[in-house]
Amino acid sequence: MSDWKGRRILLAISGGIAAYKVCQLASTLGKAGVDVRAILTDSAQQFVTPLSFSTLCRQPTLTDADFWNATQGRPLHIELGEWAEVMVIAPLTANTLAKLAHGAADNLLTNTVLASTCPVLLAPAMNTDMWEQQAVQRNWQQVQTDPRFHSAAPGVGLLACDRQGTGRMAEPAQLLAQLKSLLHQSDAHRLGERDLTGKRILISGGGTQEFIDAVRFIGNPSTGRMGIALALAAHHRGAQVTLVHGPMHEADLAIASDIQRHPVTTAAEMQQALETAWPQQDWLLMAAAVADLTPAQTHSHKLPKADLPNPLPLSNVPDLVAALAQQKQPQQKIIGFAAQTGDIITPAQGKLQRKGLDAIVANPVDRVDAGFGGDRNQGQFIPAQGQATPLPPSSKLTMAHRIYDAIHNL
Repeated sequence: MSDWKGRRILLAISGGIAAYKVCQLASTLGKAGVDVRAILTDSAQQFVTPLSFSTLCRQPTLTDADFWNATQGRPLHIELGEWAEVMVIAPLTANTLAKLAHGAADNLLTNTVLASTCPVLLAPAMNTDMWEQQAVQRNWQQVQTDPRFHSAAPGVGLLACDRQGTGRMAEPAQLLAQLKSLLHQSDAHRLGERDLTGKRILISGGGTQEFIDAVRFIGNPSTGRMGIALALAAHHRGAQVTLVHGPMHEADLAIASDIQRHPVTTAAEMQQALETAWPQQDWLLMAAAVADLTPAQTHSHKLPKADLPNPLPLSNVPDLVAALAQQKQPQQKIIGFAAQTGDIITPAQGKLQRKGLDAIVANPVDRVDAGFGGDRNQGQFIPAQGQATPLPPSSKLTMAHRIYDAIHNL
């Protein structure tokens, strides 16, 4: 979260029980040093208090009383609209959604939306029957025709009304990831532009597990977080994303719940999934840490320790990315990844040429702020032709965006 220090985010909370989730979002942003301000509608104050958000945001919460009784020299909604880099409306109720769809402005929240030009992240939350009403869906489709509005679509689950269905507000972790993407796009003077719209992007992530018996396997420390970051960044920028991934923690997968995913375990399963999907894709980003070796024989039951083969017979795993590169069509691009220690450039350049890739990302796994298991990474983007682009230490999501920026320059 250190990448976020000093950014300006405006939280707008409308009246729904999911407002309690926004407290966690405000807390996380405030602790990270974000300059975060909050607007509460009158109905939102039935669920959460201004004092709660004043405490979490470290500055006074704004309500309609401030709007109508403003003593500032300039109108409050104008000041807020010019101040915010990104605005979040969460939970977005059916009532507020209808106002946005029709350009209505009858409170501080909606007036601020109309007085701003920054990206607006919308996180709806409501009962399933409400969400599925034709009028609500018509309004939802309408607001998404405005490039300013970005959607964090509601998920499926148990709602506060005890209904099981669609209508759960996106979780704070999902909103945080999408906020970071919007801020990166704003830094590039794109104001949240969906510059990957129309692209079909295939991503591999995580490590594979090559089983010796029912409980033992050959693996590596990859958590798959770089693959998830690549998938999220592409999704936030408008791409149609397919993520083929090895075993990962559920907490990491949760923030990618609205991305098409194909879980696999072994290198052979990953190879089959990638070969099936690749002909329909535009780009492949091969971030998975695929095993190089697999046991020559796998046992379906646990072997007694005394019966374990020693030495263990091993077989080579086929080079997945090299095989996919041989099937590449002229309009397709393949970007490989090389996790290295010591000199990361020379071996990565060798892999780039040997495997027939369009570019490769070399990242060190023996340095702070890089490698397996963490939330941060760094490296070099090396194209087949041209100069390498440094990828300085950052969150993995920011690094993912920098990789897509570099791919655009190929």
